[in-house]
Amino acid sequence: MIKVIEKENLIKIGKEPVVILPLKKWEKIKEYLEEVEERERFIRAFEESRGKKGIGLDELKKKYKLE
Repeated sequence: MIKVIEKENLIKIGKEPVVILPLKKWEKIKEYLEEVEERERFIRAFEESRGKKGIGLDELKKKYKLE
């Protein structure tokens, strides 16, 4: 069974301190964290591709059969 302890503006569930936020604030934080992760993936991919030859537009069109 989980015991909730509230003492001096500190809330614990069992022995773990917890944070309680309004849902809208949590959603903003979650969205921000997802944007940071996406930015990090982009930067990592960009740095890994440095110095490598890219594919030209004509080759891309042929590869995916685009007009």
